[in-house]
Amino acid sequence: MEDKKIQEIQFLEQGLQNILFQKQAFQMELSEAQDALKELENSKDEVFKIIGQIMVKSEKSKMKEEMLSKVKIFELRIKILKNKRFLSQIALKR
Repeated sequence: MEDKKIQEIQFLEQGLQNILFQKQAFQMELSEAQDALKELENSKDEVFKIIGQIMVKSEKSKMKEEMLSKVKIFELRIKILKNKRFLSQIALKR
C-alpha cells in the first residue's frame, strides 16, 4: 500500500514538472510573439516573414492579425497550464 502511494506521488510530481516546463516554453514563445508585434507596430508598410529558409514579403495587417492570434493562443495555453498546475498541487497535498 505504501509503495503504491509513493508511486502515485512520484507520478504527480513528474506531471507537475512537465507542466512547469511547458509553461516556461509557452511563456518564451509568448514573449517572442509580443516582441514581434511591437516591431510590427514600429515598422513601415513593408514587412517580411520567414517561411522555412526563405523570406517573403507580407501584408502588415495580415502579419499583425497572425501575431495577435498567436499571443491570444499562448496566453490561453499558459492559463490552462496554470490551472493544471493548481489541480496537480491539490492532488499532491492529499
